[in-house]
Amino acid sequence: MEWLQVIVLSIVQGVTEFLPISSSGHLILVPILTPWSDQGLAFDVALHLGSLAAVVWYFRSDIIAMILAWFTSLKTRSLTPDSKLAWAIIFGTIPVGLAGLAFKDVVETVFRSPIYIAVGLIVFGLLLGWADWRHKGEREVHSLNWKDVLVIGLAQAVALFPGTSRSGITMTAALFMGLSREAAARFSFLLSIPVIFLACGLETKTLIESAEPVDWTAVFAGIVLSGVSAYLCIHYFLAFIKRIGMMPFVIYRIVLGGLLLMVFW
Repeated sequence: MEWLQVIVLSIVQGVTEFLPISSSGHLILVPILTPWSDQGLAFDVALHLGSLAAVVWYFRSDIIAMILAWFTSLKTRSLTPDSKLAWAIIFGTIPVGLAGLAFKDVVETVFRSPIYIAVGLIVFGLLLGWADWRHKGEREVHSLNWKDVLVIGLAQAVALFPGTSRSGITMTAALFMGLSREAAARFSFLLSIPVIFLACGLETKTLIESAEPVDWTAVFAGIVLSGVSAYLCIHYFLAFIKRIGMMPFVIYRIVLGGLLLMVFW
């Protein structure tokens, strides 16, 4: 891999994984819109590991508190705000896990077309814009109930469709359920941890079975660059989301989707 390709893909993954603009859609588009060949499965694993490390490190205090509270809840059979949030993340991950097992082959073949990506960007971008426009919620993450978790978890499963954006669709659902922008983003980021972990595990298993040669220099660089860019993205998104809202991302999605339709239709 060229170093420019390593840098571009790492930053694209790190930034788009947590912004509501579709990381999978952008990563699919990079080899389509550039002369670069496919980066390979090993580098995909590296990019996801970088993103996972970033979100875990950023929320390390919350994660430790949730883990301790979760184990305590198993013993006491009672829920605290932190243990309730931990259970919410577990149950919210189940729909996308089941959907991934059921539709993985279809998603990786049929839906990788730029046209599908464009449709996903526009349709779910408009839905995000609607949720943000009508947004009046001020609920925090610890106020989540099981109905909220079910709706957000099912929405996350829809993100298997390229162009949807996992973070975008979960924030959309959370906004519709009355969460504040900051709370919607925070829960979306926490909910990404088991999803990215499972994706890394599945890709690593496939990589081991395929015996694909690994460029370890590119892999290490991808982990570091993806992790740094993802960490900065999370930090600044949470810092400014209340002020900027979702509309800049909605506009970006519609413009990008429109351009893709013009080019590939």
